[in-house]
Amino acid sequence: MPRKPNYDRNELIERSRDLFWRRGWAGTSLKDLEAVLQMKPGSFYAAFGSKDALFKLAMEKYAVDGLDRLKRLATEYGPIKALQRFPQMVIENEEAPAKACMLSKTLLELQAHNHPLAHEANLHLLKMESQFAELFEQAQSSGEIDSAYDPQVLARRYQSDLLGLRVSAEREGVDAMAIAAEIADSLTRL
Repeated sequence: MPRKPNYDRNELIERSRDLFWRRGWAGTSLKDLEAVLQMKPGSFYAAFGSKDALFKLAMEKYAVDGLDRLKRLATEYGPIKALQRFPQMVIENEEAPAKACMLSKTLLELQAHNHPLAHEANLHLLKMESQFAELFEQAQSSGEIDSAYDPQVLARRYQSDLLGLRVSAEREGVDAMAIAAEIADSLTRL
């Protein structure tokens, strides 16, 4: 009978997510992962199969957590207020290992190599865009924004603004909070 692992798989995925988020796929070696996860190579392969498999799990954790945060905001504040609060929230997160979006970093890093993880990152970005569109649709249904706007177009623009904001937050001398406020303010004019 196989032994039960003496580790918390979810906690290991979180630790690897943070390492991958900070360093990227190519910047993270198996030795780095083994050190951060405190696992020997055999245990690592038994638990996750490969670096790519673990990266995929880490990226999924990142994406699911982002969607959950947005849904909680929408439940608490309603669709437009959630969309207004989200930009500030993503760059204020002091626990995040980086300000830039892990999904966009992955897409940029791996798409040129036609790596399957770039496709996975894009799918997660599309899910997030879909969630933004759903919130814009809800705001239209409740009369908070004009029904003349296409929610999908609004969502695409909003996501683009967020990705730019998150890159700007990594730069020195850029007031990312002012940009977040501008994004939030732009939603009052819809």
